Amino acid sequence: MIEEDKIPKHIAIIMDGNRRWAKNKGLPRIEGHRNGALALEKVINQAGKRGVKTLTVYAFSSENRNRDPKEIKDLMSLLKYFIRNKKKKLDKEGASIQILGEISYFPEDLQREILETVDFLKDNKRIHLNIALNYGGREEIVRAAKRIFKDQKKIEEINEEIFSKYLYTGGQSDPDLVIRAGGVVRLSNFLPWQSTYSELYFSDKLWPDFDGDELDKAIDEYDRRQRRFGR
Repeated sequence: MIEEDKIPKHIAIIMDGNRRWAKNKGLPRIEGHRNGALALEKVINQAGKRGVKTLTVYAFSSENRNRDPKEIKDLMSLLKYFIRNKKKKLDKEGASIQILGEISYFPEDLQREILETVDFLKDNKRIHLNIALNYGGREEIVRAAKRIFKDQKKIEEINEEIFSKYLYTGGQSDPDLVIRAGGVVRLSNFLPWQSTYSELYFSDKLWPDFDGDELDKAIDEYDRRQRRFGR
């Protein structure tokens, strides 16, 4: 059993493989995304049990906007369903939610559902769930630089600590562990600033097949590593 102080406090996950999972089973793409949402529920539950304090998941990237319009529409409907119908379960899990990304891209009714759910869960403390929606890491850094400029910060004031406060994750710890499912070995514009010293774990499991046991494997691997931070 891993000692509590060795559990990664912040885990970030690239939930990759939904479409390939559906294709392998001869199912419509949306079924892959639907089963991916079910996998996320399992992982949130297990992360809370293991004492993870922050979980960040890559749900919809800025590059995903280039996908087939029907798939995007289906994804928006699924996201609306998840946000609306799972908030009571998330409340029971003690989860609060924060969105990383620009939700103004989404339909107004979905934006309202997101904001209402964020407000509904705001007082929960057991686990904090960051959902990256319409998120791109480089866009986040450019956005932070623009906000610093808008606040008229002096050049000599700007350092890494100040810059970090202007990111979507301002005030949070950086991920200790970044997991990517789906057998692909890259970060795909996910948290480039925050993951500089994160441990990386790549799983061959397609995301809909990723569950609590798979999360435990990643945490066990994390425990075996020595983090030196350049020392």
